[in-house]
Amino acid sequence: MEKMKGSRDNVVDAIGGTPIVKLNFIGKDISSDIYVKLEYMNPGGSTKDRIGAYMLDQAVKEGTLKPGGTIIEGTSGNTGVGLAMWAAVHGYKCIFVLADKQSKEKIDNLRAFGAKVVVCPTNVAPEDPRSYYSVSKRLSETIPNSFYVNQYDNLHNRMTHYTWTAPEMYEQTSGDFDTFMATVGTGGTISGCGRYFKEKMKDVKIIGIDCEGSIVAHFAKTGEMGEAYSYVLEGVGEDFIPENYDFDNIDDWEVVGDKESFLMTRRLLKEEGIYAGGSAGAAICGALKYAKKLEKPEKILILLHDSGNRYASKIYNDDWMSDNGYLDSSFDVQIKDVLASLNKSKDLISITDQATIGEAITLMDKKGISQLPCIDKSGSIKGLVSEKLLLKPVMMGEFSKEDNISLAFNMNYKVVDQNDLLSNVADALLQKEVALVTDKGAIINILTDIDVLQYISKTRAY
Repeated sequence: MEKMKGSRDNVVDAIGGTPIVKLNFIGKDISSDIYVKLEYMNPGGSTKDRIGAYMLDQAVKEGTLKPGGTIIEGTSGNTGVGLAMWAAVHGYKCIFVLADKQSKEKIDNLRAFGAKVVVCPTNVAPEDPRSYYSVSKRLSETIPNSFYVNQYDNLHNRMTHYTWTAPEMYEQTSGDFDTFMATVGTGGTISGCGRYFKEKMKDVKIIGIDCEGSIVAHFAKTGEMGEAYSYVLEGVGEDFIPENYDFDNIDDWEVVGDKESFLMTRRLLKEEGIYAGGSAGAAICGALKYAKKLEKPEKILILLHDSGNRYASKIYNDDWMSDNGYLDSSFDVQIKDVLASLNKSKDLISITDQATIGEAITLMDKKGISQLPCIDKSGSIKGLVSEKLLLKPVMMGEFSKEDNISLAFNMNYKVVDQNDLLSNVADALLQKEVALVTDKGAIINILTDIDVLQYISKTRAY
């Protein structure tokens, strides 16, 4: 029977052909136009579908992936899905190694394909035997008839984008853009697309977007490795330089942070209807920073790597955003003005660190307060005693009334000056910390999450 017209032979053949759309609301304050390629519309949900299929096709042609073999890869999740999808169609087994900062959705997706998943710690050096780079390599050396994909140093990664992704964008746009931008990780997208566009368009600019904590942009600008530090963004940045990087075809860099990227990711959904991952928010932040420096307007094309459904428990979860201090706080008001608005007295009641638990309980009961700062003879803060945390240990007999108050100290507080902005302490309050407010080093008041809620209700119209 002949194949139905308009159909594809399998899901792998459905990769590619993703649309390019214009942003209409985000970026309305800049004169340049921003266009985004929605790679999350690939069947596996990301641009990594392309490299998964291309790298494995090449491995079969070269004889490095043999029939009945096991595909092994260290991945942030998206490449794993691309590889697993190809493996399902062609009958191969998979083992994937992920860092523990990856979202639960990514891990669940890979296991749903029948792949085995090994989770490794994030905050270790690449050469550390516990890193997902090292574990991937070790597995490939010990498991018979296995193929280690190694997307970082496998140059078929960037060739995927040189031979497929970039030509597709060029055909879609007829080259009608001034600048191409993408976040960087393995280096394949920016390097492959950069090379192709440079060959086709003499004046095009290629801008990489890196994240704070990564060493890539710093290395590109200075030739120095620099020191990496931890960040939360997934699929962006590196703590080493993969071989896929071709810095000669990258003109400049923008560097963005976790919080601004996550907030922009949420804005993309709310304002543009684009349900993309955290790297998309990072890309848009980088594009806006770049556009604000321009002397004349440009058409900016950005590749958005993956879908937002893999971050439902993180970026799109209010509790996760709050608990990690990422929700935006727009209260540019000094803490002293908040206290004044609430008519909170500056006659702060405290207790010395020589007092007993019984004396603290009596004082809190007499004054009708639930939290009591403890200070030493010099007036320095030593801790905080709260009614809530005293109740259970006193009832259970763990503490007696004669015990020193230092046994019951709660260290979950932040010391701030009354002249600090409320926005500077909002993240701590969201994490249920108490703010001890000082004036010239001396404690004058306590600010809690309830105080902020009362302040909001007085000052904001609903």
